[in-house]
Amino acid sequence: MASAPLLPGLIRRLEGKVALITGGASGIGESTAKLFAQHGAKVVIADVQDALGASVCEAIGSNSSFLHCDVTDEAQVKNAVDETAAAFGKLDVMFNNAGVSDPKKARIIDNQKADFERVLSVNVTGVFLGIKHAASVMVPARAGSIISTASVSSRIGGAASHAYCASKHAVLGLTRNAAVELGQFGIRVNCLSPYALLTPLAVEFAGRSRDRFEAVSESRGNLKGRRLRADDVANAALYLASDEAQYVSGHNLVVDGGFTVVNPSLNMFQYPNES
Repeated sequence: MASAPLLPGLIRRLEGKVALITGGASGIGESTAKLFAQHGAKVVIADVQDALGASVCEAIGSNSSFLHCDVTDEAQVKNAVDETAAAFGKLDVMFNNAGVSDPKKARIIDNQKADFERVLSVNVTGVFLGIKHAASVMVPARAGSIISTASVSSRIGGAASHAYCASKHAVLGLTRNAAVELGQFGIRVNCLSPYALLTPLAVEFAGRSRDRFEAVSESRGNLKGRRLRADDVANAALYLASDEAQYVSGHNLVVDGGFTVVNPSLNMFQYPNES
């Protein structure tokens, strides 16, 4: 089944572009893959979830393909980039979206070294390898957009585990450093930092049902009457991938409804409840 077409008159913002999305088989990656394809991109999904990846490609249609890729394995990341460039002659957009979390343990003394290293291996090393090998294709072309998924945990503490928070701070650091280096070749490097989002990863980490997770995240958010969806993050990725963001680089685009700009304990600007 092909993905739904855009409404008549809407501009296809990625017409003719080629995008590689790690972690594209579910959650934010899946929504972004479908949206990019709707906007005219050729999309390659790279993931370890083979069945889900194939299912997403089936939903998108002929403008997509799937590659098995463990982002902690440099040979597999290089192969994904090389195969994408060989198939389409270029790589315009690299979206480093694959990520994991660790078991929810509040006390650092209860955290395991192996869990910490696994999170950093996927969330940090995987992003590093994606940037590195995307750059090998984009530098000769002197163009490209590299996007990585960070988190509100790139800006504040106490929103996730020690490993996850550390990894997302590192993603922001990598983004800024790579933007400085690759800007001289016309390559833009940015990251996205979403608030709590109903994805399989977040639900597993929180240890709650889907309905309970959404209720808690909405109650603790700053922007009331709205719930963050994967499509909202996909739309932010679409902007950064498109030529509309042609002068945006080194930026952390926060998609959090104002969550990270307020200390709720101050109780400022609280209106009385109205019946």
